[in-house]
Amino acid sequence: MKLVLEIAYVHLVAKPKQTIVAMLGVTFGIGMFIALVGLMTGLNDFTEDVSMTSSPDIHIYNDITAERTSLLDEFNYAGFNVVHHQKPKNESAKLRNALQMVETIREDQRVYGAAPYIVSQVFYNYGPVQLNGQIFGVDILEESKLFDLQSKMKSGRMEELLSNQDGIIVGTGLARKLNAVPGDRVVITTPQGYTMSLKILGTFQMGLGALDNVRAYANIGTVQTILQENQTYITDINIKLKDRSLAKAMAADYQQMFSYKSEDWETANATFLTGVIIRNIITYAVSFTLLIVAGFGIYNILTMTIYNKMKDIAILKAMGFAGRDVRLIFLIQALVIGLIGSLAGLLIGFMLSVLISRAPFEGGDVVSLDHFPVNFDPLFYLIGIVFGVVTTTVAGLMPSRKAAVVDPIEIIRGQ
Repeated sequence: MKLVLEIAYVHLVAKPKQTIVAMLGVTFGIGMFIALVGLMTGLNDFTEDVSMTSSPDIHIYNDITAERTSLLDEFNYAGFNVVHHQKPKNESAKLRNALQMVETIREDQRVYGAAPYIVSQVFYNYGPVQLNGQIFGVDILEESKLFDLQSKMKSGRMEELLSNQDGIIVGTGLARKLNAVPGDRVVITTPQGYTMSLKILGTFQMGLGALDNVRAYANIGTVQTILQENQTYITDINIKLKDRSLAKAMAADYQQMFSYKSEDWETANATFLTGVIIRNIITYAVSFTLLIVAGFGIYNILTMTIYNKMKDIAILKAMGFAGRDVRLIFLIQALVIGLIGSLAGLLIGFMLSVLISRAPFEGGDVVSLDHFPVNFDPLFYLIGIVFGVVTTTVAGLMPSRKAAVVDPIEIIRGQ
């Protein structure tokens, strides 16, 4: 074995440029794999975390757009003229007995919290600026319990909303577009024409422009006044669970129990989750392709090495080396190239990931980011070194088997 290792070492150092090129193929393949997977999964994790933390596990509401059966559906139309596409009834989005529903839900041991709220489309008017957005009427303490609003406050205190019926907390993007700061008063106008002046008490930042650029929070009573509704008017209930994986089954139970639309987070975010899966597939496909290409490079280099070392192989076999010894020599070369190249690739990948994570990034109105989010999961580094070594071993297996079956007589005769 010692002699086999010495011969493999001589082959590796005899042509250092060739050996270094093979190692660099593995190094950059694994380095790019680590950097690419870390960046893409980091972005996916960031957007998923922001989306999931800012959305409920279960959302209960009155779906007034759902198709409803009527007496005509059971009627025999024969001999009658039936009018279709009649004007829809102006139905209220109110949940009947909403507060009792909330108390019932909170008694469920699987539920972390439940919060009623009202939402209305409004126009925000501040000086010459007029923006379209949404105002949410909430119990601010329950809202914070579900979505950790306290940690997302950028200015002001959310508790001030409890003692200010004409107060409002706005998203940072909305405040920036209005050019307004805490203490300013903005005028909101509903689609029905009702107007009200509200004082900005603070700003929050969820992390997604789709929320921060349009959303504001007020007390439930304030929004009920804006909509000119009574104190029992509640349109939605948000629920957070102790175990999110139970959401689909529990949503179906609540829909049957309360006879209102109950939507789980997977259904609500189906498009986003599909995009995450597709991005992960593309990321891993491209990354593994880089490693396979590096493996083909090692295969070509070892094949050329065996072709150039045919006479040396013939002499070794004539001296008594078995075919498995010759095969082992070239397998050791492939393993050394793969192991050193993989370790160097891990280092390069880590350095690239650190540089990417420190690179400034301006998310603008889309997402609140100062730097690229990078995932430094040790699993990626384990996958990189294992796949790198396995790829190079497989790449060296076929050339080494070819070397093992070389007939020394034919080589020595020059055939």
